[in-house]
Amino acid sequence: FTHINTAIETDGISGEFKTVLKDLISTKDDSWKSLSDTRKVEALLDKELKTAKGTALDLVNSINELKDHLGKKSFWAFGGDGWAYDIGYGGLDHVLAMGRDMNILVLDTEVYSNTGGQSSKSTPIGATAKFATSGKRISKKDLGLMAMSYGYVYVASIAMGANRNQAIKAIVEAENYPGPSIIIAYSPCINHGINMRYSQEQERKAVECGYWPLYRYNPLLANEGKNPFVWESKAPTMDYIKDYVKTEGRFKALSNILPANEVDQVFADAAKEVERKRKFYEKLAKID
Repeated sequence: FTHINTAIETDGISGEFKTVLKDLISTKDDSWKSLSDTRKVEALLDKELKTAKGTALDLVNSINELKDHLGKKSFWAFGGDGWAYDIGYGGLDHVLAMGRDMNILVLDTEVYSNTGGQSSKSTPIGATAKFATSGKRISKKDLGLMAMSYGYVYVASIAMGANRNQAIKAIVEAENYPGPSIIIAYSPCINHGINMRYSQEQERKAVECGYWPLYRYNPLLANEGKNPFVWESKAPTMDYIKDYVKTEGRFKALSNILPANEVDQVFADAAKEVERKRKFYEKLAKID
């Protein structure tokens, strides 16, 4: 921005061009606004290259050569839960710990989808998968909570089929957050044993039965004296076992493997874990 600041103070450059350069400087740390202002600068460059003379022309030429680097750049990494929770966790954690302005979107299918449906640390209690054919018996790793423990990482849990406005708000906040951010998105998968035409509906069920949490953790709120943890899930309106678990093949398969009483116990343990996590999050949000 050295050339831009100099250009603003230099004679021989049009007032119109100086105005858009000033706008760009004021929005250089905002990805969305600086993109718009960058386009305004680019739209006037050809005209300015034809009219500017001498030193002014040299400055406009320099800005033209650097036009691909104007405005704030947006950096996103995309991956699944196998990468984020398991084999790539060390790298993901290292990126978060560096404190850089980097965004991560985790498409959480709760299973190694691309390599054949193996169990991952994101697989929930009771779900069947390769290496967990009789149903997983231990809790799902809470990746979001682990990221929140740093205190300076923006974290959100979203489910587009349940609340699109919350999902978009989280993505925009993550993009604008001046530091590392991670968004965990519930992503139904064919390995769940559902009709993928209704994946958005399944996301809604996951949230309304209390299984999948919706929240945003924004450290900037703490600077305003507010609770940085914003809990956006409502009290469950559906039954976790009847309305969610028993609609997915990955859970129903247990009935073909285990005795009925053992299946009931596994599902009871799963429901207990869902309730425990919900109460924990509500306590973080200070909800009575």
